[in-house]
Parts: sequence; structure tokens; C-alpha cells
Amino acid sequence: MENLILCHPKASSGQDPNQAIVVKCKVPQTIPDDHVLLEVDRFGFSANNVTYQALGEASHFRYFEFHHVPDSEAEEVSSRTHGVTPVWGFGTIIKSTHPKVHTGERVYGYFAPARYLLLPVSSDVNKYAFFVPRPHLPPDRRPYNQITRCSEDPLYDPSPAAEDLTMLYRPLFWTSFWCEDWLNSSNYKGGSTRIIISSASSKTAFCLAYLIRRRNSLQGSSTRRVIGLTSTKNLAFTKRLALYDDVFDYESFDTSLVGNLARGRWTYVDVAGNNALNARVRDHFRVCGDSELVTCIALGLTNISASTIDPSSLGWGSDSEALRTGDPKVEHFFMPEWLSIRKQQLSVSAITQMQRDAWAGLMADCGTWGVSLRRVCGPEQVKAAYEEIVRRGLAPEDAFVWSLWGERREYGSRAKL
Repeated sequence: MENLILCHPKASSGQDPNQAIVVKCKVPQTIPDDHVLLEVDRFGFSANNVTYQALGEASHFRYFEFHHVPDSEAEEVSSRTHGVTPVWGFGTIIKSTHPKVHTGERVYGYFAPARYLLLPVSSDVNKYAFFVPRPHLPPDRRPYNQITRCSEDPLYDPSPAAEDLTMLYRPLFWTSFWCEDWLNSSNYKGGSTRIIISSASSKTAFCLAYLIRRRNSLQGSSTRRVIGLTSTKNLAFTKRLALYDDVFDYESFDTSLVGNLARGRWTYVDVAGNNALNARVRDHFRVCGDSELVTCIALGLTNISASTIDPSSLGWGSDSEALRTGDPKVEHFFMPEWLSIRKQQLSVSAITQMQRDAWAGLMADCGTWGVSLRRVCGPEQVKAAYEEIVRRGLAPEDAFVWSLWGERREYGSRAKL
């Protein structure tokens, strides 16, 4: 059997990282002990994956170290020059040499964009999940190493439409969910009543806005207001979401956010990762006498792309921006790190119930947000779709589900070895 896997040149190779290549390689007929061979049906692709690719070589993230690049002399591809951008997807186990993991199981996880994927399985197997051992990565990357067993997943709905929504929202939503939980654990940084979010049209940002409003509703309070900042071209879409109390464009927010609108204690959540915008936000609140910017939180990097030549220059984990005396410190939120803390504070059942309630609410509400799903099947079609994103960017209302299989293939079908 032939495998196909979508790869990208590393920025450090000197090649254009936007030149995707579909590499062909053989599927092993026999697999080592304690491994599984997956047939990857389909996977989601969003701005999140663009970020994974851009940060593939960044020392804090190392996204290119989750999956192996097949060596191909004919296509001049190797792990030295190319990387595999991880994706969240669904697949079926077609072969297993682990006694506790079985052929035919439906699974969800942090896969490679491929037709087939061979993964080792650690000794940590339970009825809900098993884990891929990656000792070269920090322990807090464990959520990325988890392969969820759909038959025991309390959030799983087997319908193709529900699987598509899971691939599109679940990775982003949990980042937003745990960020809001982190904010709430500090009483919104000591009582902030105004939260301003950049890149407000992105799914990470508007899911955070949704969860803050949900918290207001659960607490019977309307004291926290959420303000979105976005580009002019995405202004109409962001307003139509109806998840923000106010939405302003980047060009005019500092002249719009004045008077009564500016009063109060503010938390700024930076999802864009734009230093120039961040400086303008700080400057604005510095001169507003009736407002206080309590903290700035770095949550995302939607403004970067795979063409970022030196990811290390992003300065993640340190204050890379020049702050003036009296400016609030930039706090970096990284979901696996906070989740590892919460797992020490809360029981597994408590966390499961929290996530179940939040996910049920999202599935009930997200259909009104105007996000349209685009399915793309086949290797050449997926490559062309990626190239279109490079040329035109990702519109906020577009969401992609890709498959390297042909369009007529039935989801969940099993190949013969």
C-alpha cells in the first residue's frame, strides 16, 4: 500500500515554506510491538494549523517534532529540510500490536496530514484514551499525545457533520475554554470588568468571547463587557457573530474607545501577536484617565505565517516587546501548562463534566455563527486548497475539512493490508 503525507519545507532550509509537497512512501506490512497503524479519514485545517507550521521550529513549541517526515530522495525531502504540520483528525485503527488497543477502533487525535499513520503506544492505556510516547518533548505536551477512543468519549457524536465540527472547533475551543478558566481563577485579574480581544474574527478569539459571556450568564452578571478588535475587512463578520458587546476596527479603535466606553479595569487578550497593535493598545489606555489596563495576555499568533523566517524572534515566554515603566507585564497563556495545574486541583470527573457542559453548549450555539464548511478530498485538491490559502489568506467565515483520500470514499472504511 502507498501512503501520502503532506509536508512543508522548514524555514531554516532556505526553501519557500509555503511550497507544500505531497510525499509518497510505502505503508509497512508488519509493524513493531506496541504500535498501531491508523487510516486517517480526514482532518481539519484552520488558522491554528497555519500557526503550527509557522512555529514548527520555534524552541518553545517544536510542532515539527510530533510526526516523522518520510525520507524521499526522488522528491528531495528529509527531516532536515522538511516538517509535517500536525492536524486534528479522525481515523480508524487498521492494525494493532498493542494488547489493549484493538483493530477497528475509531479514534481522534493530533495526527499527521496523511492517509496512514504509524504510532507507538505507551503503557498508559485506559478505556478513554491511549498515549503516544514522545520523551523528547516536555511533559506538558501530553494533551497533544493523547489519542481519544471515540467509543468511550463522552463528547463524541458519530455523525459526519458532528465529526467535522469537532475537528474545526475542539482544538481551538479548548484553548479558549482553559484560558477563560485561568482568567476566572484570578477573578479576571483582580476584578477586570472590560476584556478587549484582538483578532476578534478568529475562532480562538470569538470562542473566548462566547465563554466569557457564558460565564456572565452562569453567574447572573452582566458586569463584564467584551470588546473585539479586528481588521476592516472582517468587521461585518465579527459584528454578525453577536458575541461581542462592541467591535472596532484596528484603524479607529483608539478614537472610538473613549469616554464612558473606556472607563474601568481592562484586560487585553492579544490573539493577533502584532507588536505594533499591542503598543497602540497600551498607549491608548495610558492616556485614558478613567481606565486602567491591568494585564496583557498573549494567547495567539494569528498574524504570523509560514513565511516567518525566524520563529525564535517571536520571544515567546519572555517580554519581547519594549514596555514603558508602569506598563502591565505581558503574560503568556499556553493551554497545556495551565491544564497540567488544573489536573492537580480538580478530579478527572470534575474536568470531564466541565468540558461536557461547555461542549454541549457550543454545539447547540455555533450553528448561528455563519461559519461555512468546505470539504476538500484528494491529494492534488488538498495541495491546491493549501496554495489558495497562501495566496488569498483564510477568511474568518471559512472552515476546512481535508482528506487525502478520494471524494467518493466512505468515512470510516477499512483498507485491506
